[in-house]
Amino acid sequence: MNLDDGTLDDGERSKPGRRDLIRNALLGAAGGAFAANTLQAAEAADDRAGEIRKIGLRPPGAPSADSGYTPAILAAGGQLLFISGQGPEDVTADMETQVRQTFDRIGLLLEAAGGSFANVVILRSYWVHLLRDLAIYRKVRKDYLVKPYPASTAVGTPELAIPGLELEIEAVAVIT
Repeated sequence: MNLDDGTLDDGERSKPGRRDLIRNALLGAAGGAFAANTLQAAEAADDRAGEIRKIGLRPPGAPSADSGYTPAILAAGGQLLFISGQGPEDVTADMETQVRQTFDRIGLLLEAAGGSFANVVILRSYWVHLLRDLAIYRKVRKDYLVKPYPASTAVGTPELAIPGLELEIEAVAVIT
């Protein structure tokens, strides 16, 4: 082993020697203290910022079909939270109740991550009866979401994974 630059000479094994272990431990300790201080400074800066930035994009030629969503959201400032498809508690309730129950479940997951509906940047909804239920969904979601409204996609499908389920909503949020 060449101790000057740490490279292996021909025929040497790649197993580190005692000097390498001591050197790396000392460098690691020194670097660890530096990294810890740097991380604390970065976390303090993040705490001061403490917000996500969401910009709704509505360029000419990219209209939205409804006022309850934005064609695109540019988001920064936190961690991504991916919420798996959620459905209602009671699949026999009227559709407005089912949509509200589904949004309530999404709200619980957002809260568990330290966020709210203000953090949501995209929603995807899946419907067994898209044309019948879309107007109800568009009305109810405005009771939960804030501007700029998240990007959104609604998809009609012949069935969902749970028997009797007629809607499922998934979400992506940026959490500070």
